[in-house]
Amino acid sequence: MMSGLDHNRKRNQTICFRATPEERKEIEARIKVSGMPKGEYCRQSLLNQKIEINAGKYQSDRLSIEIKRLRELTEQIPQEQFQDLLQEIKILLKQLISILNDNYELKR
Repeated sequence: MMSGLDHNRKRNQTICFRATPEERKEIEARIKVSGMPKGEYCRQSLLNQKIEINAGKYQSDRLSIEIKRLRELTEQIPQEQFQDLLQEIKILLKQLISILNDNYELKR
């Protein structure tokens, strides 16, 4: 990324992912049909979709271990850096709660 070109942009972060040639053709066809610019289509598709989680005991145990590890790491962070981290954690937890609520509604 060329920082001189992007520092004044609202959206100055780039996200990339890999796809097969067939997946790319299908994605590009969907973008074309939507009439939206590619970036807007991707943001809307990724941010507004419902995510279904099939979590059994193994996944729940892994989540518990990861939460414990994160708690231990946060205890080592200096107070001045902790506020930025806390804001990021709040955003992630909000997304996780939303996903879990959606999954709960789907299974009812």
